Formats: sequence, structure tokens, C-alpha cells
Amino acid sequence: MKKFTIIITIVAIAALLYIFDHRQPRKEIPYESNVELIKQTNLEKDIVPHTNKPVSINHYDKEKPASTTPLLLWHTVAGAVFYELEILNALPENPNGVSISEHRIFSTRDIFTNGYYADLSTYLDTNKNFYWRVRALDYDGNALGVFSDAEQIIINPNLKIAQKPIINNIDRLTDMPIPLYPVYNWIPIHNIVDYELELLSSPPDVENGIIPSEDRIWSKVVNNTLDCYDDFARLLSPGTYYWRVRGIDENGDTIGEYSDTESFVVTEQPHRVEVATFGDSITHGGGALSYSPANLEYSYQTYLEFPTLNLGKSGDTSTSMAERFDSDVLPFRPKNLLILCGSNSIRAGTPANDIINDLLTIRTKCFIYNIRPIFLTLMPLNPDNIYKAFGTETAPNWKLEMIGVNDFIRKQQYYIDIEPYFYDENGQMATYLSTDGLHPDITGKKLMAEIINANKKRVLR
Repeated sequence: MKKFTIIITIVAIAALLYIFDHRQPRKEIPYESNVELIKQTNLEKDIVPHTNKPVSINHYDKEKPASTTPLLLWHTVAGAVFYELEILNALPENPNGVSISEHRIFSTRDIFTNGYYADLSTYLDTNKNFYWRVRALDYDGNALGVFSDAEQIIINPNLKIAQKPIINNIDRLTDMPIPLYPVYNWIPIHNIVDYELELLSSPPDVENGIIPSEDRIWSKVVNNTLDCYDDFARLLSPGTYYWRVRGIDENGDTIGEYSDTESFVVTEQPHRVEVATFGDSITHGGGALSYSPANLEYSYQTYLEFPTLNLGKSGDTSTSMAERFDSDVLPFRPKNLLILCGSNSIRAGTPANDIINDLLTIRTKCFIYNIRPIFLTLMPLNPDNIYKAFGTETAPNWKLEMIGVNDFIRKQQYYIDIEPYFYDENGQMATYLSTDGLHPDITGKKLMAEIINANKKRVLR
């Protein structure tokens, strides 16, 4: 009797899946507004206020002078890929300009975040006064705006030289849930490229020490980066977590001291989450090359009109998404699951049929566990920009495979067609929507959310 019940159940599921696969595609388009109108509306909704002129945060005067390695901080310029900072020995002759100053004694463009440890020790003998200013640049090194106002730096050479990474929580959006796989970032020490991050379940015994914690629950060494991507799904273990980072030398010893300790709280999720998002780095977050999922303004979920749980994981392929479904999606049993799957796969040359098989696996699991799968069509790629950003080639047949995958998605009961909104005049991902040709930037993420919001009543339950 038990075997007969199992057989009947399997047959019923197979019949329903057959109906889903052979259903006629919807004749109406999901959202019938003009594409350009949606784009314009999206651009006017400036949810993250910003200006193209950086604004300094910290100041060094006679009462609070700097050491010979002052930390210079400024507010982030949205969309900046990197920054150019210059040290002057007099006030600039061209304030609010974009050209370099004749009073420049040092400059660097090797800045990919909104802070920099300057080293002025070699300039003390020949200069009495120091000023600094910074401007934002795009990927090609073009100025996005004018230089910041010049700030004087008063130096006390007797002060201790700081060698401590700074947790970069400046300009962070608050009251947003962390993704399943957290990302940690910081402002680096001058000329130090290797860092080790440690995660703890309680505060460290010594703040700003030099010895790693004996009871840390996880650690990771990274180099030539300002970010550390967690390898584990922290949302599965509610509690308060603490993390800090240190610069290390070739022997793994601490350079300077640990950063201040930062914490985050993972709350207990309800038995069934209302809406979750599932995908690769486009879902995980980040963009404009220099911003990670820790920068929530680069996550499309930030601009949705309903709360979501971010189950994205950077680097995912369609196969790895299907493989981690049981471990990363099922614990939350979302009622609705927004699925964007396959961008990395088509870039690498995976045939559409293989990606579709992975989508079928995901869809089947959703059906079995009463999860509504809502598929997003794949967006176009821009192979030239991808190569310029990452130095990797894109499969020449990417568009053909994308079309095959999207044709399948458009036959599903619940889907949102985002593909048509991201093209440029050459039939590729528009550069103004994605600097690197793959990951939408702020404007692109807002556009994704605009389209999803317009379809929410149709697809969400």
C-alpha cells in the first residue's frame, strides 16, 4: 500500500510538470509600459542621494593634529570606480575644478574606496603646509565631478603612526537585512596588501590587539582586495557575530594592530519567509567594479517595495545554484522565490539546454516544497566591457544561449521579463547600466527593481 501511494504521488507530480512545460506561452507582455519611460522614471527616483563632489569627513587642526600618516576620509560618490587624491603645499589655484593643481606634491589614483592612509613623512623637510583633496573617476579615469574642497592637514610628527585597518561602515544603508553570505570590507593600511579577517561569537578579549582570538569561529586571508566574502551561510545560525581584520606580513604576523570590532545580528527567521531572492553575484549585490554586496545601494533588493531575504551567492553557475538549493533555500521555505540563474553560465559557454535542466531541477524542488518559482529573464552581456574589467573572454555564442534560456523562462507560469530594458544600440548590455558589462550598477539595480515592482501583484502570492 505504501509503495502504491508513492507511485501515485510521483505520477501526479510528473503530470503537473508536464503541463507546466507544454503550456502555451503568455501572449501578453508582463509589463506593457514603454521601455524608455521605465528607464526615465527609474533615473528620476534617486533613492540614494549623492553628489559628484566628494565631501571630506575628518579634519586635522591644531587641537586634533594628525600623525605623519593621516587617515583621509570622504563620503562615497555613487558610481565612482576609483578616486584620485592629491596632496598640496598650498591652497589650490583652481578650487571646484577638475584639473590638477600646480601646488601638487603627491598624487595617487590607487584608491578604490572612500578613504586613504597618506604617508607624509618624506615631505616634512621641504614643506611647511599640507592640504588634500580628492575627486571621483569612472572606469576610464575620467572625472565624474570636481575635486573636493581642499582641507588643511596639521601634522604632529611625534604622534604614533597608525597601522590599523578601518571598518568601512561609512555611508552604509541601515535597517536592511544582511545576505545569506555576508561580505566584510575595510579601508586598508598604507602599502599593505595582505589581510586576515576573523569572525567570533563574542567580543575579542583585547580590542585593537595583535594576537588572533583563540575562540574565533572562522577566519580567511585575502590579498589585494578591500573585501572578504564569507564562505558560510550565516543566516542559518541566528545570533550576534563579531568581526575584525588585521594586516599581515609574509609570515602571517600582525602589522600594526587589529581594526576595531564590528558586529551584526542574525535574527531568527519565520517558519516561512514571504519572499526570497536566489541567484549569483547579480542577486548577491555589488557593482561598478569597486563595490561589494556590503554596499547595499548596489543591491536591487534595496529598491523593492516589499521585504526580501537575499540568498544570492557570488560566482554561482546554474549548476551550483541547483546543487545548493537544499542547503540554502529549503531552510527558509520561502512562499515566493525570485530566481535569476545562468548569467555566469552563458558567459562561460554553457549550452542553453544544460542551464534549462538546472532550472527544471530548481523548479521541481520548488513545486515539491510549495515554493512559487518566479523566474527573471537573463540580461544581455557586454563582452568588451567584461574583458576590459576582468580580462576574460565571453563565449561567442552567449546571445544564442541567452535567447534559448529566456524562451524557456517565458513559458513558465510565473516570470518577469527584464531582458528588453538593458540593451544598448549594439544589442549588448548598456554601459551606463553596467560598468563591467555583467553586473548592473546603481541605475541598473534600480531599473531591475522598478520592473519587478511593476509585476509584483501578478506574480507574488
